[in-house]
Amino acid sequence: MALHITEECTNCDACVPECPNEAISEGDMIYVIDPERCTECVGAHDEPQCMLVCPADCIEPDPEHQESEDELRAKYERLHA
Repeated sequence: MALHITEECTNCDACVPECPNEAISEGDMIYVIDPERCTECVGAHDEPQCMLVCPADCIEPDPEHQESEDELRAKYERLHA
């Protein structure tokens, strides 16, 4: 499943350079994650790097975009083909 940034985001910019898929961008008020590009770092790392570096702990799974690990891996491979 893709990840989601909550309203607790402090716009610190720590997550942006960590995303291997360039899925994180600046939104109107907070950073946002593009669910079409987010693979929870499957294919690149063992765990989501944005969650590891977020000082506000405001990144969580997005229940509206559920995907299996196989689907996430296929998406990663498609993005990096």
